[in-house]
Amino acid sequence: MEGKEEDVRVGANKYSERQPIGTSAQMTEDKDYKEPPPAPFFEPGELKSWSFYRAGIAEFMATFLFLYITILTVMGVVKSPSKCSTVGIQGIAWAFGGMIFALVYCTAGISGGHINPAVTFGLFLARKLSLTRAVFYMIMQCLGAICGAGVLKGYQKGLYMTQGGGANVVAPGYTKGSGLGAEIIGTFVLVYTVFSATDAKRNARDSHVPILAPLPIGFAVFLVHLATIPITGTGINPARSLGAAIIYNKGHAWNDHWIFWVGPFIGAALAAMYHQIVIRAIPFKSRS
Repeated sequence: MEGKEEDVRVGANKYSERQPIGTSAQMTEDKDYKEPPPAPFFEPGELKSWSFYRAGIAEFMATFLFLYITILTVMGVVKSPSKCSTVGIQGIAWAFGGMIFALVYCTAGISGGHINPAVTFGLFLARKLSLTRAVFYMIMQCLGAICGAGVLKGYQKGLYMTQGGGANVVAPGYTKGSGLGAEIIGTFVLVYTVFSATDAKRNARDSHVPILAPLPIGFAVFLVHLATIPITGTGINPARSLGAAIIYNKGHAWNDHWIFWVGPFIGAALAAMYHQIVIRAIPFKSRS
C-alpha cells in the first residue's frame, strides 16, 4: 500500500493519519492548491456574456422568493394576538435561515448564491468578483426584494400595512448605536461564514470532510436572527430592508433605514479584511 498512489478525485484523504497541528499545521503547504488570481476590477467583456445576465436573473429570483416567504412568515406571527399559536421568533429565524440554505443551494452554481448586497460587497472587496458583476448583482437583488414584498402586499394589503410590512426598525428601548452595532456584528458573522464555507483552500486541504456550504451559511443567518430580531428585526441584508421599506413606505420605516445599509456594509468589509488578511494572510503571501 505504501507505493500505491491515493485517489483524491473522490474525496479520499490525501494526508497521513497523523495531521500536523498548531504551528506545524500553519507551515504545511498544500501542494495541489494554487491561489486563484483576483478578479479584474472592471470586466466589460462580461456584458456580452449570457451567463452574466443569467446570474443576475438568478439573484433576482432568489431575493424575490426570499422576501416573499420570510415576510409572509413575519406577518403570520405579528397578526396573532397570542404568539403561542404561531411559530414565534424561532420560527421567523428558521424561515430566514432555511430560505437562505435552500436558495444558496439552488443558485450557487449559477451566480454564487449571494442574495444579499452585503455578501456581494464583501466578496468584491476580497476580489472574488468584478465591480461590474457586483453592481449588477446588487441592483438585481434590490429589485427582487422590492418585487417580493410588493407581491405580498398585493394580495394582503390590509394585513401588510397594519402589521408593519416586515420593515426593519430599531425597537423601542434600544439606541441607534445599539441597532448599528447589532447589524455590524450580525453581518460580520454571516459574511465570515460565507468566506469560510466557500474557501477553496479549505476544500482542497479538507477534501475528506464533506461539507455542504449552504448549510453553515443558512445556520449563521438563523442564529443571527435569534439574537437580533428583538433589536432591529434583523436586517443584515440591505436588499431585504430596502424592499420592505419601499413597499411599506411609512415614515418610521425610513427613520433608521441608513442603519441597515451602513451596518451590513461595515460588517461585510470587516469580515473580508479579517478573512483575507488575518486568516489567509494573502497580502503577506504576495510579498514572499
